[in-house]
Amino acid sequence: MSQQDPNAQRYIAIARACLKAINDTAAGDSSREQKIQAVYQAIDDAFQAEFAEYRQSVAVMASVLERIGSGQLDADAAAKLASKTLDQQPESTRNAIIH
Repeated sequence: MSQQDPNAQRYIAIARACLKAINDTAAGDSSREQKIQAVYQAIDDAFQAEFAEYRQSVAVMASVLERIGSGQLDADAAAKLASKTLDQQPESTRNAIIH
């Protein structure tokens, strides 16, 4: 994956979290299943952290769409609200493939 890929930093952060979990559990006295579970938990935590901003952006956009869909705004007000919302969208969620 190239460093130019918008998701490169996300993948790197998740990979580092996985490697850290593997390294942290490798020397421990826990069972194999506990070690595997620790790595799965690290993966889940890393994904949750990396996609928190994306989920927040989606929630804001859903709220705006609900307001526009209510029919209480005229076409011009709806267009302005949609445009303003898109302008406030985080850079990490603009025109980027998320997976």
